[in-house]
Amino acid sequence: MASSKSSQTTRNIVIAFLALWSVISLIIIVVWATSPDMKSATQCRAEMQDLTNKYKDSKITWQKDKEALEEMVEAGRENQTTLRREIDVLMGRLNDTNTTLSACQEENVILNGNVTALENEVEAHVKTEANLTAEVELQKERVERLEQNMTQIFHQQESCKALLTAAKSQQQAAESQTNACESSKQYVQKQLQKCKSQGSTALEPQKTGNGVSGHHTNTLATFLCIMSLHFLSS
Repeated sequence: MASSKSSQTTRNIVIAFLALWSVISLIIIVVWATSPDMKSATQCRAEMQDLTNKYKDSKITWQKDKEALEEMVEAGRENQTTLRREIDVLMGRLNDTNTTLSACQEENVILNGNVTALENEVEAHVKTEANLTAEVELQKERVERLEQNMTQIFHQQESCKALLTAAKSQQQAAESQTNACESSKQYVQKQLQKCKSQGSTALEPQKTGNGVSGHHTNTLATFLCIMSLHFLSS
């Protein structure tokens, strides 16, 4: 709007200047024509014609300048309209940019908050990882102790198996020895019973001619039988 007023003022000033210049020229011509001069009429006509031609040329020039100025003013108006449109477009873009900038600033604030939360979460995870690492080390130590205990238990189990095998062997040997003892016992009981039978027979009176000698012989036999059974039983 200010540019339009300035163009209008400039055009008015130029038009006024040309009009003033034309009036001054006419005044000079009139004064020149009415002045008591020694010039001849032919010279005056020639000068008048020259001035008229100059006036016409000046008028034509003024008309051209006027048209040029009007064209310039019209072009200025068009440029002003175009500039206004461009300014409106730029203002719209600027408003959009400001809106986008505000949204970006808000998003940046949110992102900063998220970054802070993530940093705190990462720090918590680092602490948790450190605690888990310490716990893993403790678990490793426990596993090593358990493995050592398992090894000891395995050796003890192997020892117990060996002892169990030896015990079974001893049990079998004891059972064999018990069976042997039982057989010996039965045999000794039979022999003892036999000896008792022989002893009772020996105590009866002998009807042979040598009674004393036979009695001593049977007594000795009984004694030897009892001693044999004693040694067998032991």
